[in-house]
Amino acid sequence: MADVRAFRAFRYDLGRVGALSEVIAPPYDVIDPSLQEKLYASSPYNVVRLILNKERPGDDERENRYSRAARHLREWLQEGILTQDSARSLYVYHQDCEVEGQPGHPRQRFTRRGFLARVRLEPLGQGRIYAHEETMAGPKADRLNLFRATQMNLSPVFGLYPDEQGAVQELLDRAVSRSLPLEATDHLGVVSRLWPLSDQHVLSQVTGLMSPKPIFIADGHHRYETGLRYLEECRATGAATGDEAAPHFILMMLVSMSDPGLLILPTHRLVSGVPGLTAERLRAVLAPHFEVEVAGHGEAGATAAWELIQADGGQELLGFGTTADGVWQLARFRSPEEAARLAPSHSPAWRGLAVSVLHVVVLDHLFAAAWSGRPRCRFVHLLREVTQAQAGGQCEVAVLVPPASMADVEQIAGNREKMPPKSTYFYPKLLSGLVFNSLRTS
Repeated sequence: MADVRAFRAFRYDLGRVGALSEVIAPPYDVIDPSLQEKLYASSPYNVVRLILNKERPGDDERENRYSRAARHLREWLQEGILTQDSARSLYVYHQDCEVEGQPGHPRQRFTRRGFLARVRLEPLGQGRIYAHEETMAGPKADRLNLFRATQMNLSPVFGLYPDEQGAVQELLDRAVSRSLPLEATDHLGVVSRLWPLSDQHVLSQVTGLMSPKPIFIADGHHRYETGLRYLEECRATGAATGDEAAPHFILMMLVSMSDPGLLILPTHRLVSGVPGLTAERLRAVLAPHFEVEVAGHGEAGATAAWELIQADGGQELLGFGTTADGVWQLARFRSPEEAARLAPSHSPAWRGLAVSVLHVVVLDHLFAAAWSGRPRCRFVHLLREVTQAQAGGQCEVAVLVPPASMADVEQIAGNREKMPPKSTYFYPKLLSGLVFNSLRTS
């Protein structure tokens, strides 16, 4: 059973810091040096100083980005920049965003609705919390250092739960319908709205409805696994005595898998390391396992290929644009037995994902054999990013990949399998700086 709790969050005192928009930030892993500078300049209290403090020459074991983050946090708590809510609450969280349409199509607007809560940590694969992506050692070591230094969840893990009727969110939204939210707008123009909710009757109803539900991690796998590691350390040192100690829980944003604003955007690949690749050679390399047809040329060809992939709605169709000649081709996978041969330890559902077919069959097998080495990938999400990269000669071939569906995530995570890296991109990203969860106090 998922153990979802109301909690006493730490939050910015807006009377001290000014507009909430000036102190929030996206997750650390999407902050590049340019955005980091902008966030630093926006406010001396911007949360970037906690989640991604700048590195400095001469940093050592005692003075470093983590010790500076911890020092900022201590000072902000002492000065009342951050204060703890007096009542245990759930925090209703809506995000309004626009998503770029194809050329000639208008932008679409979506509202994703969820709530922030404290959720009991469970070892993955042993309870009702499921992961769907592989993690890497480097980011986990980085986040663990930050956990140790700050003893605070600074950013939420993004979790999904089944609720076809939307009963949980309807209950929450009804409870806050007459209250004014706190608002913040991020660097992409996404508007976030937050309502603290402390009505004990509603909280009991929500936690009761959530208790039998599984939770699927959408984003924040590294932070969740870091939470588990930090809990182990606290148990070993005696800092987590009893099941109610704060390190047993982690900050999560919970969204219904049926929420109409839940978007999974594609993650396209820009592939290098395949010199001399033309449309003709690509057809020859793919021929053993794909049916290939030309979709068009240049930007118009990219648009046509993507629209056909979207209309198809399945996972068998990939779009390949060879930079050397500007030709866009559609390739339909016709050899599931080859995927089974190359990935025998995975389920048919996993092997049927377009991203699995691309990496296992095309990049790691066909391309690697043809060019005697594993190609390199960059990842982008928008069609215009693909065409701009090709115009700048930044890849030898671009690959348009249909996004996995929520059904795919649920089935594969439910099988306790992990998708290939960059299989899902849940948009928009959750903000850091709206609420903080202490790992010291329950």
